[in-house]
Amino acid sequence: MSDHKQSVLDHARKYHTDREGVAGFTPGVTEIWPSGAVLDADDRAALVEAALEMRIAAGVSSRRFESAFARKLGHRKAHLTNSGSSANLLALTAFTSPLLEDRRLVPGDEVITVAAGFPTTVNPILQNGLKPVFVDIELGTYNTTAERIERAIGPRTRAIMIAHALGNPFQATEVAQLAEEHELFLIEDNCDAVGSTYDGKLTGTFGDLTTVSFYPAHHITMGEGGCVLTSNLALARIVESLRDWGRDCWCEPGETNKCLKRFDYQMGTLPEGYDHKYIFSHVGYNLKATDIQAALGLSQLSKLDEFGAARRRNWRRMREGLDGVPHLVLPEATPRSDPSWFGFVITIDPAAPFGRKEMVDFLENRRIGTRLLFAGNLTRHPAYAGRDYRVSGELTNSDVVTERTFWVGVYPAITDEMVDYVVASIREFVDGNR
Repeated sequence: MSDHKQSVLDHARKYHTDREGVAGFTPGVTEIWPSGAVLDADDRAALVEAALEMRIAAGVSSRRFESAFARKLGHRKAHLTNSGSSANLLALTAFTSPLLEDRRLVPGDEVITVAAGFPTTVNPILQNGLKPVFVDIELGTYNTTAERIERAIGPRTRAIMIAHALGNPFQATEVAQLAEEHELFLIEDNCDAVGSTYDGKLTGTFGDLTTVSFYPAHHITMGEGGCVLTSNLALARIVESLRDWGRDCWCEPGETNKCLKRFDYQMGTLPEGYDHKYIFSHVGYNLKATDIQAALGLSQLSKLDEFGAARRRNWRRMREGLDGVPHLVLPEATPRSDPSWFGFVITIDPAAPFGRKEMVDFLENRRIGTRLLFAGNLTRHPAYAGRDYRVSGELTNSDVVTERTFWVGVYPAITDEMVDYVVASIREFVDGNR
């Protein structure tokens, strides 16, 4: 590294320290966000270094991140995308590939998912002409169960696509076993749960494909960005093709003739020797991330375990502080799991003398940020009116979530003092509204 470049990076780190400083906490004045990125001087320097190198497209940092992240999560392949939502789209679309022959999903096939979730776990099902089958969740864990999924399986069911709720794992071992027994594909939406474990295994290692988001709210960030991971090399190749315009060629940008037979292919009805870089085997997209994003991701990845420990610590402190408070359904880890929590979720008991709005208003007025449990019951949203879906059983708890559930933050920037203030505020509200 040149002296001049090193000087620029040193100045970037100093700028970060001078700009960020050490912010104190003033109760009722300082905003307590429910989620957010935790960025340090090394992160700023990583972004500046990538910019100095003018790495404006996917390149060396992207490949380094994909390799490092795949190793971290115990997979053979990872493919960066421009968002977690795009990762979900790629993962589900991969199972419609003609390369899967008789196993491919075709319009009208069913995919089991949860009603109380985030839209982009469900939207790829509809976007591919498939039929969502909605199942309910449990209050407390906010995940569905293997029993509910099994009851939802019908003659056209071909896949399962569900997320680990707010970092809390669903019954991944049992669901994976169900998928194997019924010859169903399993996609784990791991966007909120990187670093969580179930039965001692990392979430994101149970399915055929898993997805991750690097939006600022998540466990590590690239600003925007996502990833699809798998140990199935055939599926990885399909994901890569779909992400990279649908082309059949596997050369990285800037590479050429990696297969040593670029002009020796004949596919479809194209002429013999048609340039392989311009042969398209899928109806794909351009959903790649940039090297600048990946450079930030590499810096963030080194802090993933530290961030997870902080999330667990904040969640435990809040859970202990609120234990015994009446009228609140407090969250519980799924048995045999160790969640890297995304947030601390609370449901107001239906018999409570107050509702969610009153409590949320009270907390927001104290500068304590709140969020709903995403969409609540998705079937109640205008986006899904008139859409072709099936409901298995009742969605009773999904409706409770829609009416009475919210969450507050436990992300790493939240301090003990902030947690204690949130706990004290919730206790004060409940005591004053009995």
